[in-house]
Amino acid sequence: MKLFARFLLWFFLNLLLLGAGFLLFVRAQFDREFLMTASAAARLQTLADDLADANPETIAQTEQKLGVKLHVPRFDDELPREVLDQVRPPPPPHEFGPHDDRPPPPETSPRVLIRAGNPPRYWAIVRNSEHRPLIIESESITGNGLFLNLRPWLVAIFGAAFVSALLWLPFIRGITNSVAQMQHATQQIAAGKFDVRVDARRGDELGALGRDVNRMAERLDGLVTGQKRFLGDIAHELCAPLVKLRLALGLNDVKRADEKADEIAALVNELLSFSKAALASSPVELRPVNLLEVVTAVVRREGGEGELNVPADLTARAEPELLTRALANLWRNALRYAPGPITITAEQLGDQVTLSVSDQGPGIPAAELEKVFDPFYRLDASRDRQTGGVGLGLAIVKTCVESCRGKVTAFNRQPTGLTVAITLPA
Repeated sequence: MKLFARFLLWFFLNLLLLGAGFLLFVRAQFDREFLMTASAAARLQTLADDLADANPETIAQTEQKLGVKLHVPRFDDELPREVLDQVRPPPPPHEFGPHDDRPPPPETSPRVLIRAGNPPRYWAIVRNSEHRPLIIESESITGNGLFLNLRPWLVAIFGAAFVSALLWLPFIRGITNSVAQMQHATQQIAAGKFDVRVDARRGDELGALGRDVNRMAERLDGLVTGQKRFLGDIAHELCAPLVKLRLALGLNDVKRADEKADEIAALVNELLSFSKAALASSPVELRPVNLLEVVTAVVRREGGEGELNVPADLTARAEPELLTRALANLWRNALRYAPGPITITAEQLGDQVTLSVSDQGPGIPAAELEKVFDPFYRLDASRDRQTGGVGLGLAIVKTCVESCRGKVTAFNRQPTGLTVAITLPA
C-alpha cells in the first residue's frame, strides 16, 4: 500500500475512533433535555427541590456555600428580560378564542442555561417537582462546578490523546525505523562500505526506496570492484609488452622493439575505444539507421566474407557511430576466433529489432557466456597476444549497444558456433 494511502487510512481510523469515543462520552455525560452533564443536572434538580420552601436565611447560607446567587423570582424582580421570559407562566387557555388557529406556547423546559444581563451573567433556571422555578446566577459558565464539571472533559481529552498516541505510535515507529536504517546505510555507502543492506520488506514507498538503496549498494560494489580489477588488468596488459620492449632495446633488437611498441599502441587504442564507448553511455541522440547499410560498410571495411540476411528496408533506432563500432568488433572477433562462414541476420519482432552475428567456431563454455562482456575477460588465461586481443572487444560492444538503449546477449549454437545478438528499438 502506498505511504500516502496508509497515512490517510490511519488518519480516518483515528477520527473514527475519536468520534465513537466522543459519542459514547456525550451519551453517558449529557442529559437529553439540556446541554449539561447528567450529574450537574441532578445536582441542580436536588437543589431546587431542597430550596422549594426554604427561608431567606437558608438561601443566603446556600449562596455562601456554593459561591453563586439564588433567586426565587417574583415577576417584579429586577432580572434580565431573557430570564423572566423563561420563568413567566404561559397564558391561560381561555385567552384563545374558540376558532383561534394559533399554536399553543411551547412547553417550558425543566432546566435552562442562558447568558444574559449587563454585564453578562450565566443563569441556570431549574423547576422543582411543583414546577416552581429556581434561578441560579453565576459569573462563570461552570457555576463554581455547579453547572459544569470540567473533570470528565479533561479525562476525555487526555484519554483521546492517549488512544491516538497508541494508534499512531507503531505506525510512526515503523516509518522512523526504516528511515533510520536507510540513513545509516547511506552513511556507510558514503564511507565506502558497500556491503551494507537495509530491510526492504515493506510494501510502500519506503520499501521501494530500501530496495533501491540495496541495488545502489550492490551496483557501487560491483563498479568499485570492477574498477580495481580493471586497473589491475591494465597494469598487467601494459607491463608484459613493456618488459619485452626494454629487453629488445637492451639487445638492440630494433625489429622486436618496434613490434612491442606497436603492441602497446594497439592496446592503448583499444583502451581509448573502450573509454569513448563508456563516456557515450550517457544519453545519446538516437535516430533511424538502415541496418543493411551499416552492416555492408562494416564488412567492406574490415574485410572477410559472410552471409548477410538483412532486409533492405529494415531500420532501428541507434547512434550510427556506436552501432558501427559494435558490429566491427563482433565481425573482427568472429574472423579471429572462428574461421569459417559468418552470418549476419536481422529481423523485427514487434517494437524491437534483433541483429545477430553468428559463426561456426568452437563456441564458449556455458558458464562463461555472461562473463565475456566484462572488460579484459578472456578464455585464455595466459593472455597470449598470439591467441587474440586483451579482452576489450565484447566489453566495447556491450557499452556501445547499451548507449543505444539496447542489450546484447551471447549463446552457443548447435552443434557448434556462437551467436551474439544485439536488440535495439525499432
